[in-house]
Amino acid sequence: MKPIILIFAFFLTIACGGPTPGMAGTEAPDHSIWNTLLQKHVRPDGRVNYKGFISEKASLETYLELLSNNAPDREVWSEEEQLAYWINAYNAFTVKLIVDNYPTESIRDLGPKLKIPLVNDVWHYKFFKIGGQESSLDEIEHSILRKEFEEPRIHFAINCASVSCPPLLNEAFFPEKLEAQLDKVAKGFVNDPSRNKISKNEVEVSAIFSWFKGDFTKNGSLIDFLNKYSNIKINSDAKVSHMKYDWNLNE
Repeated sequence: MKPIILIFAFFLTIACGGPTPGMAGTEAPDHSIWNTLLQKHVRPDGRVNYKGFISEKASLETYLELLSNNAPDREVWSEEEQLAYWINAYNAFTVKLIVDNYPTESIRDLGPKLKIPLVNDVWHYKFFKIGGQESSLDEIEHSILRKEFEEPRIHFAINCASVSCPPLLNEAFFPEKLEAQLDKVAKGFVNDPSRNKISKNEVEVSAIFSWFKGDFTKNGSLIDFLNKYSNIKINSDAKVSHMKYDWNLNE
């Protein structure tokens, strides 16, 4: 095969991977440990006290073990239970990654020594197990959250430990509160002037809206999506540009 075809085939292999983690006969875990840790060590603006998490690493590990041993039973769990589980798992394992490697200037400095963007970087780093299967943050985000749920608001719920990421919510996601929580983080992110600058005729928005544009435009334009949550009504022909992304640690 030609080199470009070989590269494409390699990308397909990475993207497809193995079966997504899951277990039979499990019950949705209690997220109260994670909720308590978040309320103690995350400010309302999403800034994280990683030293505080380090001081309570045993509690964090207890929660992560609970997640690892109770992967969703897709035949039994409700969609809300599954979605809350995977959002919390992404955020909690991200915090673990930082805690285990603290101090660090950026999450992008972590993971495998040989980094190949989109192929072998920190998000593809298999540093935890779910249901006995080695897993990565990339698998949770792309193979599960984006693929199985088609819920664009997940992009405002998961946090990549960086300044420009949507703020880490200082409470766990719970199935019974999920809809309200997803609306809360969507409205908070869209109307945050440090992450999106919005006016009637021009918007400068987060790079997230460029990277995952297809997720936000399945039922209309990007402006249509933004107008669902924006406090300012944006004209349909408004100019759209994107802000520079700050990957520094959200400490």
